[in-house]
Amino acid sequence: MRKRGFVLAVGAVALLAGTGAGAAGDPAAGREKAAACAGCHGPDGNSMVPQFPKLAGQHAGYIVKQLKDFKEGRRKDPTMAPMAAPLSEADMADLAAFYRKQAVKPGKADPAKVELGERVWRAGNEATGVPACTACHGPSGRGNPAAGFPALAGQHAAYTLKQLKAFASGARANDAGAMMRTLARKMSQAEMEAVASFIEGLRP
Repeated sequence: MRKRGFVLAVGAVALLAGTGAGAAGDPAAGREKAAACAGCHGPDGNSMVPQFPKLAGQHAGYIVKQLKDFKEGRRKDPTMAPMAAPLSEADMADLAAFYRKQAVKPGKADPAKVELGERVWRAGNEATGVPACTACHGPSGRGNPAAGFPALAGQHAAYTLKQLKAFASGARANDAGAMMRTLARKMSQAEMEAVASFIEGLRP
């Protein structure tokens, strides 16, 4: 019952703190503007570098929020801050619309980490109060655009692990209601690594 209550509370906070995922934009204009992003994120949003996130298939509202947070200093990154600084709201919406239409290309999970990763993804860890990832991101990792939860399926394990560690340490603090910071602090290193690997192999 304790875990169920925690999951329901997380969901309620998220719905109250939704990010306005209905951002409109022009995908064609976004494709042109995304040329400046291709070096890190790939021409179609499928980054070839594990430390840089895949943006293909990501919800438009989530991308817009992250770009605004980089621009306004709510999310810190020495590479993204100067890239986001000159972007207008229209630029952000166009980029988000372009990436939303691209198909993410999943990777492969480490077979040695699948069992633990899937368990955390689907059931969490009741003993330590870690809720199931599916409660917010969905069974197939498609996320929930209305609540502002990003799609995760196919994301690089290295990038996901980096973000979990950043939430746990507080280095990243742009999550609504401190939800990700709260749960990441309860995860072990092994759980973080395993669920990140499992996510990379997920097909949306």
